[in-house]
Amino acid sequence: MKLVGLSGVPKAPLLCSVFLFVISMMLWMFGIYGVVGSGGNSFMIEWQILYLCGVDWTLPIVVDYISIVFSCFVCLISGSVSLFSMSYMEGEVFLRRFMLLIMAFVGSMNLLIFIPSLVTILLGWDGLGIVSFALVIFYQNKKSLAAGMLTVLVNRIGDALLILCICFLINWGEWSIGYGLFGNFSMLICCLVVFGSMTKSAQIPFSAWLPAAMAAPTPVSALVHSSTLVTAGVYLVIRFYSSLVESPEILWLLSKVGGLTLLMAGLSACFEVDLKKIIALSTLSQLGLMMLAVGIGYPVIAVFHLFTHALFKALLFLCAGSIIHSTLDTQDGRILGSVSQLLPFSSGCLVLSSVVLCGMPFLSGFYSKDLILEGVFSSFVGSFEVFVLLMGAGLSLVYSLRICLVGVFGQNYGSSLSSFGVESGYVIISIMFLGFGAIIGGWFLQLVWVAASGFDLVGMLGKVMIGFVTFFGLMYLLVKLLTMSKVSKKLVSSLSWFLSSMWFMGLVSGSWMAGMGLKGGVLAHLCLDLGWMEILGGQGAFKFLGGGVSVFYTMQKGSLLVFLRIFLVLLVFTLGFFFSSL
Repeated sequence: MKLVGLSGVPKAPLLCSVFLFVISMMLWMFGIYGVVGSGGNSFMIEWQILYLCGVDWTLPIVVDYISIVFSCFVCLISGSVSLFSMSYMEGEVFLRRFMLLIMAFVGSMNLLIFIPSLVTILLGWDGLGIVSFALVIFYQNKKSLAAGMLTVLVNRIGDALLILCICFLINWGEWSIGYGLFGNFSMLICCLVVFGSMTKSAQIPFSAWLPAAMAAPTPVSALVHSSTLVTAGVYLVIRFYSSLVESPEILWLLSKVGGLTLLMAGLSACFEVDLKKIIALSTLSQLGLMMLAVGIGYPVIAVFHLFTHALFKALLFLCAGSIIHSTLDTQDGRILGSVSQLLPFSSGCLVLSSVVLCGMPFLSGFYSKDLILEGVFSSFVGSFEVFVLLMGAGLSLVYSLRICLVGVFGQNYGSSLSSFGVESGYVIISIMFLGFGAIIGGWFLQLVWVAASGFDLVGMLGKVMIGFVTFFGLMYLLVKLLTMSKVSKKLVSSLSWFLSSMWFMGLVSGSWMAGMGLKGGVLAHLCLDLGWMEILGGQGAFKFLGGGVSVFYTMQKGSLLVFLRIFLVLLVFTLGFFFSSL
């Protein structure tokens, strides 16, 4: 059954979109009042559910600028995705089921955002994993099923680590994460939380599932890879930061892993040819940047970059989805190109979002990215972090240019122009909402959020270096010219396989983990279920009982000879026992 209006337009996405936009507006107004009016105070609301035998079961809810603004952005992006789905998924038979999954996804994310108890966070965490699996396998072909299995297997590692963390937190008698942990198991708990968050945010070595999840519909990619699933790990680390401060070794490891992920994803995006995978790798690069910012001691700037990244990355996915949908599901960069005249609005917004991604001054991405670069220059971090951050900042312009070259400019090698579609009104409206946020969102957040304003001052040399690194990616054009020669082509081709394969992360965290689990399951099935478990279990017990039954059956045949033999055997055992006891 599908909700359809009088004009044949499905009503389920429209109703969900209006509902989410209204909730987002209310949260934004409440958030601005809470941040500006109350001076950035935080509130804890706790409802008592049950009090039994001295045990107090309560539901805590944290209300502060982080949770309010984050939930506002999640609802805004989800509403835009729902509106976009009216055009992108208009021929879908199970559209109502798709929207129910989207709403379940939003509900799980809000459960994760507002409740600071690790037990309840696990509900939202598991909800995100289960619903993301259902959304990735939505098309139910071989590619999407393989990507869904890889996604759910990696996410289950994080679930198991959080369950272990909950078990160790019994020593405190409390599962809240709003205070620092001291005493026994504090280092172990922090380590479990960080590694669990790394699985959800696809940090090295758990990076293979994020590009594979591009098998999902593009609206799902826009929602999952901008503000919900992949940012859940970063959000948990930021919420747990008061405990991580007590374990500097964990923060050191987090900064190194985040830096490697930033560098690996940026280099891989420079050699990828699939449009959606380039955007997915850029998401992975930005997630590494956020983890690096948390590791070097700037969680507030990481939150700021998390918010701005959600706006322009969702815009980037929706623009790419509009181009893919209008070109008959073509997303190969070797075929796409020259759609700026056919799809002017989507192409223009794709260029805009790419410019925001590379950190163009006075757009949303510039404010948070500039703050992270200033923070690294003014803090006492190692040379590795500085080098990796400068490289990542330079590579962001390279893959931003690649997105524009693949999706908008260049020569088209696809089908004829008669097969191109047109942009619907729903697509334009949904892109306009996010485009407005991508332009002024960062400036407005920095204006009303005092804690996220510029508090690190660097000298003129630092500012010049930041500007140079930001636009250093323009050297990509020279690299493209150099690759025209045979020598440079051989040199680049020798590295392209290694860099485009995400440093073989697909083999490390994809094929190895999934293959080891599946092969181990098959081996356990052959050796245990069909082997020793059968011998010592079902069939062995059956044969043993069968032998015993046959013995008793023989003993009770009624033959005089059998009874005489049994009497003699029992007599011998009785006499032997009697004489041995003497």
